[in-house]
Amino acid sequence: MKARQAGVAGVAARATALKATNAEFARRRKQLARLMGRDSIAIVPAAPVRHRNNDVEYPYRQDSDLHYLTGFDEPEAVAVLVPGRPAAEYILFVRDRDPLRETWDGRRAGPDGAVEKYAADDAFPVGDLDEILPGLMENRERVYYAMGTHPEFDQKVLGWLQTLRGQARHGRHPPQEMIALDHVLHDMRLYKSRVETGLMRESGRIAAAAQLRAMRFTTPGRYEFEIAAELVHEYGRHNATASYQPICGSGANSCILHYHENDARLADGDLLLVDAGAEYQYYASDITRTWPVNGRFSPAQREVYEVVLEAQRAAFAATKPGNHWNEAHEAAVQAITRGLVSIGLLKGRVPKLIKDGAYRRFFMHRTGHWLGLDVHDVGDYKVGDKWRVLEPGMVMTVEPGIYIPAGSRGVPRRFWNIGIRIEDDVVVTASGCEILTGDVPSAPDAIEAVMSARV
Repeated sequence: MKARQAGVAGVAARATALKATNAEFARRRKQLARLMGRDSIAIVPAAPVRHRNNDVEYPYRQDSDLHYLTGFDEPEAVAVLVPGRPAAEYILFVRDRDPLRETWDGRRAGPDGAVEKYAADDAFPVGDLDEILPGLMENRERVYYAMGTHPEFDQKVLGWLQTLRGQARHGRHPPQEMIALDHVLHDMRLYKSRVETGLMRESGRIAAAAQLRAMRFTTPGRYEFEIAAELVHEYGRHNATASYQPICGSGANSCILHYHENDARLADGDLLLVDAGAEYQYYASDITRTWPVNGRFSPAQREVYEVVLEAQRAAFAATKPGNHWNEAHEAAVQAITRGLVSIGLLKGRVPKLIKDGAYRRFFMHRTGHWLGLDVHDVGDYKVGDKWRVLEPGMVMTVEPGIYIPAGSRGVPRRFWNIGIRIEDDVVVTASGCEILTGDVPSAPDAIEAVMSARV
């Protein structure tokens, strides 16, 4: 009993140990201010509260940009950055303290808490926004704002600009230029700091533990939604949530890329594709593994699986500084096309098949995407007309796959309803890449060994 209690305590301690500090957020604001230059102002609103139905709200999740710069997680807030302003460069507008509302809805930081806990230079009630913000914009040359991200807030910004234009005769000069804040800020977010990499490593560890739990729980007769429940349970044990709705597709459902029903019964002899990730301290992980419901790959399933695994290994090898973004995908396409020829699903010369896109019949998506505060994280994949060159600190997924639905023309029946994707998260290092989600095995023999210990 004492050992179990110690284990539970260890999980709880780990779940609260990692967190970005005010110093980390201040470093980010300083970097953004330097990129903006003096005579500029940046305005970053909080995500609005959204309703699921009637008066039931979705769980609140802060706007990623606002969290990245401030760590402030309450709704109805606005962060303002005014480089070089003597009185205060970093200002937060937040909900005022209200004992009655806090009894119903939870504690608020209030303006005093925004300064004391979140290190704002100054803070005001959000109700004073219309009165104060035009004055902060006055005589600034540029406004940095992500137009279109929160359309309901766009009208406020445009209204403040119009107010200043109407007062130009009185010496109140509006900014002359509006610049897309997301273009600057999202390029910053593409390069993960040591703190961010640590948080993503922990997110990957949690997601990997959930995949292992799901593997051990899988057996014929259970349902896809039961597998999803095991994943979410493991996330919650570590103070994490799902970074997106888990995909648990068995049999024919494994060939649907964004399958979401999760309501089919697991059948003996089928594969189960599980695409799921955790969100820990706002940072996402994204893992896919495919395993046999009965614990043993059939010969046909193993043939296809080995092709996908080889493609992922080739993509890992191509993910390193100096290579461009698309080289991992090109390596995966090469390996998958070669493998499909070797198992008889494609016929012809590999270069010609690649040129003609013949592989797209079975591998129709790209091999990865940026990962960070968002599952499909921000950052350009091309600079101009050229693929972006990889640099240390960039984090991405590597996820080749093959999908063969029943009835596929010219495909032997033994391959029908085989959908396999293998996905891991990697961070580019000085010499290659580090796999952040390697705690869950991907080799077929290792998967079978895990499943031999099923509950």
